[in-house]
Amino acid sequence: MKYSSTGRSDTGSAEKVADELRALADARAVGARLPSTRELQQRLGVGPVTVQRALARLVTEGVLVTRPGAGTFVAARRAPRFGDTDWQQVALGASPVAGSGGVELVLGRASVHGFELGSGYLDASLRADSRLAAAATRAVRRPDAWAAPPAMGVAELRSWFGRQIGADPSEVLITPGAQGALSAAFRALLPAGSPLLFAVPTYHGALAVARSAGLVPVPVPTDADGVRPELLERAFAATSARLLFLQPTYANPTGAVLAHDRRRTVLDICEKAGAFIVEDDFSRWLGHGQLPPPPLWRDDDSGHVITICSLTKILAPSLRVGALVARGPVMNRLAAMRQVDDFFVPTPLQHTAIEMVTGPGWAAQLRTVSAALRVRMAALAAALAAELPDCTFENPRGGISLWLRLPRGTDDQVVASRAARLGVSVVPGRYFVVGEQDSSHLRLCVAGIGEQDIPTAVALLAEAVHASAGSVETGALVG
Repeated sequence: MKYSSTGRSDTGSAEKVADELRALADARAVGARLPSTRELQQRLGVGPVTVQRALARLVTEGVLVTRPGAGTFVAARRAPRFGDTDWQQVALGASPVAGSGGVELVLGRASVHGFELGSGYLDASLRADSRLAAAATRAVRRPDAWAAPPAMGVAELRSWFGRQIGADPSEVLITPGAQGALSAAFRALLPAGSPLLFAVPTYHGALAVARSAGLVPVPVPTDADGVRPELLERAFAATSARLLFLQPTYANPTGAVLAHDRRRTVLDICEKAGAFIVEDDFSRWLGHGQLPPPPLWRDDDSGHVITICSLTKILAPSLRVGALVARGPVMNRLAAMRQVDDFFVPTPLQHTAIEMVTGPGWAAQLRTVSAALRVRMAALAAALAAELPDCTFENPRGGISLWLRLPRGTDDQVVASRAARLGVSVVPGRYFVVGEQDSSHLRLCVAGIGEQDIPTAVALLAEAVHASAGSVETGALVG
């Protein structure tokens, strides 16, 4: 098989040549000599550098062995070893990340083909790939691009995040996205075994972090206007908790916004309890055209609110850049935890973010995503009303997700499995709750699916729901 008539390979030719040579070695006996480099060049139509790279790779893998002055030979094949590893179960004990709250389920769908109603990441048509590529090109040319950044983050990026939240740059810590910030915050603020209040339904990744840190999630119910203050007050009194996790703006998975007349009440309840609020402001830039309310941070003067925001959702999954905003002595502890975890966010990534958010492409990205999410969410709501009239939902105020309540007696896991077989990806609602629920749900996202595909996807989902009616499983809704 030749890769080019000019001796130059196509993209990834070294990998292709390595595959050819691996197949050649598999077909020969141990110790058999491979053709010379010159012969391989002629046979495969590639240059000497490509052949040498492919041979070096296979030597590293143990497929081939070289003998100076003699040539390259098929190495002895090592039989797979299947020793008894059951001792590890005793040594490991119970896993703090077993059943990671559906995180692995969502991440695993990134490469699945079909109708994507499960992913919280923007599809290729909405990602800022080309703009980020240009920003990254400029970023790596900066004089200090490959130097270690300041421990708290590059000053220019801290200032930009501070302006978005309403904080001084000294109150901003750059983090590797929101997930790393959540992990640092939970572990820095609470020792293992402590209760942590969650306004439910809630972000499944935050629940997974809490459980991995040995914390005890405690549910506080919400309604269309966000967390219910009277139940929040009761939860603090019953648990003596010192931390509340809250998504006041376009919450995941409901898209709800904390009502204006509840903001002060929630802050007063937390101040009375002597508790912190970790405000996950991940979706600030995912509105549907309307101006989002300001972060809770701006209503708090006493350091109760710790705000986390990220550029990942609005730009691209691999741009793991976010910020943690806090005031008072707690920032020292949060910064120390972040530095212990992984020292710092790489400088080229921070500079890429700066180049992106301070250039003209930032405003264009906000407009594009906002318009697309509005149209997609309207299409999803219309399709659900037509295809699944027995299911109910609140129209999201913003964000990327919709919380669909299934008919009583329907199991969310069964629906998700049947939908997947039909080519539709959805996430069972059980991953977003704590404790028992009186009904099951699905989280549906519009970030990864085009408007034109939504009616077909919902029609297939309806087929899965109707086929799953009455399939509820005892205990299946434990979060």
